[in-house]
Amino acid sequence: MIEINKKTNLLEQPSYNYSLQDVEEPNLYREIYSYEEVPKLIFNHRRVPMNMPEDIWITDTSFRDGQQSMAPYTPEQIAHLYKLMSKLGGPYGIIKQSEFFVYSENDRKAIELCREMDLKFPEITCWIRASKEDFRLVKNLGIKETGILVSCSDYHIFKKMGKTRREAVDFYLETIRDAFDAGVIPRCHLEDITRADFYGFVVPFVNEIQKVSEEAGVAIKIRACDTMGYGVPYSGAALPRSVAGIIYGLQHYSRVPSECLEWHGHNDFYKGVANASCAWLYGASAVNTSLLGIGERTGNVPLEAMVMEYASLRGSLDGMDPTVITEIARYFEDEIGYKIPDNTPFVGENFNITRAGIHADGMMKDREIYNIFDTEKILNREPGVTVSKTSGAAGIAYWINQHFRLKEGEKIDKNSPLVSKMKEWVDEMYVDGRTTALSSSELEDKYYELLEEEK
Repeated sequence: MIEINKKTNLLEQPSYNYSLQDVEEPNLYREIYSYEEVPKLIFNHRRVPMNMPEDIWITDTSFRDGQQSMAPYTPEQIAHLYKLMSKLGGPYGIIKQSEFFVYSENDRKAIELCREMDLKFPEITCWIRASKEDFRLVKNLGIKETGILVSCSDYHIFKKMGKTRREAVDFYLETIRDAFDAGVIPRCHLEDITRADFYGFVVPFVNEIQKVSEEAGVAIKIRACDTMGYGVPYSGAALPRSVAGIIYGLQHYSRVPSECLEWHGHNDFYKGVANASCAWLYGASAVNTSLLGIGERTGNVPLEAMVMEYASLRGSLDGMDPTVITEIARYFEDEIGYKIPDNTPFVGENFNITRAGIHADGMMKDREIYNIFDTEKILNREPGVTVSKTSGAAGIAYWINQHFRLKEGEKIDKNSPLVSKMKEWVDEMYVDGRTTALSSSELEDKYYELLEEEK
């Protein structure tokens, strides 16, 4: 039978109906994941069409996954970060949801503080264990949606849960029905999808979720979780590691609409951001992130990175206020005591700082030469330089002009006698064995000393 596909508006043959393969032994993809070796990347050269949704957005897991890798936030800290996140997401709620724990008194107090602000976005959701008691807890808190874990690789089904695939599906479907019975909308987290038998388990399982969803008359969100960071964004890569293949398969063979499809990635192989962008490009409306990328092991997809990816892909920030990213970073360091690595993009101390003298010379002529964009306008972060043995006269002159906020007509250049004297002093420091960059206080003291000598 041939029918019109409502998404592509083309005549197509109906999708093949995949059935659950209830295997006796787990499929661990040993040819890819041998454990004793770096995971292999296999290509089958099957390409799927790019299919970015009309609407894309960001969701947040800072107060759930993010808290699993650091000391818990206080309720007041969560409330402040939640407020900043709402400001960053803008009036259209590009940062649409944020998920919370609900078990401790502090968890529930944080939710209460966030609710008191009466902010439309991000919507408060949560994550719970799959039990009737926990669903009742969510219902009593007045939270409409919660994430539940539906692990989908044989590593988890056989090795962790001790079940067969059929037993796992039956357990998960019963859990989903329990959520509906409790008046809560479940969001299904397909844990470890990049090691799962995609057509032998994932697709037929999601098809059964879709049937339950239709019975209840409520859309169920599917979160594809790259739990170990194995996903890859490359065209022609084979499943189970292909992000494009996963998103395409969930849409084409399980009919999951874009607005119900979300990507949750980790950064174990440095591909967190690229994979999240790939998920957007191939059909997922939502990508799940955490502030500063804080999360399990190497972390989640950084929220601030996806703000920039959104602007790149859409050509607009659509009301988001990226200067709040700097506010968030300062709050983490000044109030929470979290040290952000200096070289972290957008938020690290040195992300728009140059050390090389030739670069500083270029910055003095035109900041655009060595600054990624107008960081002062976009992030409220003026580009700067540090002074070390490679800074040269240009670097010293740039530091003076920037540090003392000298206006046009007041600025000095690298040929200034004062700059020459400072350079002689800096050079002597390194001849004597210094290896570190000079601090602002050292440079200030020398600057004022030389000014006094000129009088």
